[in-house]
Amino acid sequence: MIANQQNPIPDRPWLDTHATPQIVIKGVSKTYGGFTAVDDISLSVFKGEMFALVGASGCGKTTLLRMLAGFANQTAGQITIDGVEMAGVPPHERPVNMMFQSYALFPHMTVERNIAYGLKRLDIDRAAKKQRVQDALDMVQLGHLGQRRPHQLSGGQRQRVALARALIRRPKVLLLDEPLSALDKKLREKTQFELMDLQHQVGITFIVVTHDQDEAMALATRIAVMDRGKVIQVGTPSEIYEFPQSRFVADFVGTTNLFEGTVTSCEPGLITVSCSDTGCNLLVDDVSRCAPGQKVWVALRPEKIRLSKQPNPDAGVNQLKGMVWELGYLGNRSTYQVKTGSGKLVTVFAQNERRSSEVAIDWSDEVYVSWPPNAAVLLHS
Repeated sequence: MIANQQNPIPDRPWLDTHATPQIVIKGVSKTYGGFTAVDDISLSVFKGEMFALVGASGCGKTTLLRMLAGFANQTAGQITIDGVEMAGVPPHERPVNMMFQSYALFPHMTVERNIAYGLKRLDIDRAAKKQRVQDALDMVQLGHLGQRRPHQLSGGQRQRVALARALIRRPKVLLLDEPLSALDKKLREKTQFELMDLQHQVGITFIVVTHDQDEAMALATRIAVMDRGKVIQVGTPSEIYEFPQSRFVADFVGTTNLFEGTVTSCEPGLITVSCSDTGCNLLVDDVSRCAPGQKVWVALRPEKIRLSKQPNPDAGVNQLKGMVWELGYLGNRSTYQVKTGSGKLVTVFAQNERRSSEVAIDWSDEVYVSWPPNAAVLLHS
C-alpha cells in the first residue's frame, strides 16, 4: 500500500499543549511589487490533519499553497516541515506533493504511465515501480482502467488518477488546489467522502484550498478563513460556523442574518441590544465583555429561527412580525425572506418535514419569526 497508520493520529492534536506541529508557518508574507498577496500569516498544522484554506478569489490561499510546495518563495517569514526549514529547498526535494486544480494529466499517456510519472525522479527498480503503480491504482479503485487515456475517463476518474499520481511518491504532506471544482454537484459530494476515506487510509496530512465553504466544512478537521492575504479565524468546522469571531467570517461561511445595534445592558449571560434594524431590543445569551453604548452586531443563522403564523407565547424570546417577501422551495427545506416592519429582510430556513405539495406558509403571508437568546452570536467587529 502507499502508506499505513502504524502510529494512530491523536484526536484534535491542536488542543494538546505537548503536541508538535508538522508544519509551522511563521510570519509569512508574499509581495509582488506593491501588492501584498499574503500578509504576515502564522499557522500550525498537525500530522494527519485535513486542513482547509478557504476564502474568496484573490485572498491569498493558492499563493500560500504554492509557497508550501516551493513554487513561490516567501518575501518574509519562515516555513518548516517536520522541523526542517524549507527556504532554498526546491520543490522536488520537499516532502510534499501538489495536486493541481486542472489535474494536469498527460493526454498521450495511459492512466498507468500518468501515475508512474510521479516516480520519475526516484531511483527504484522496474519491479518495485510496477508494484507501487498497481498499489496506487488499487487504492483509488482504478485497477481495471490502467490502460485507458485521460479522455476516456469521467471527471471523477481523472480526479482519482491525479490523486494517485500525487500520492505515489509517498509525501508527508499532500497539497490540493480546488481538487473537486471540476466535478458536478452530485459527484463532488460523493468524492468528498472518498477523499476523506482515502486520507484516513494513507494517514498523511492534506492541505486543501477551496472557495467552497460547504466543501471545507464537509472535509476539514480545521479551517483557516482568509481575506485579503490575512487569516481571519482558524477553527474546527463547528467552531467556525457556530462561533464566528467577526462579521466577515459569519457572512462568508454559510448564510447568516446580521443585525446592527448598540448594547443597552450587560447582565451576566444576557446582553440587551437596541437594534434599529428590528425596531426593538434583542436579547443575546453571551458572556463576552461589553459595555452599554458599545456598537455590536447580532449574527443569527437562518435554521435557528422559528417561523409561524402565530406569535410565540414563550417569554424571553426575540420575536419580529413580518411578511413573506420571497420563497424558495429546495426540496428538503424552504428558504423564506421575511420583510419586517422596519424593512429589514430576515432569511429563514424551514425544514420540509411533511410530505406534501402544499406549503404551510406561502407568499405574502403575515408571519412571526422568533428565536431564543442562545441562538445568536454577538460580534464586536
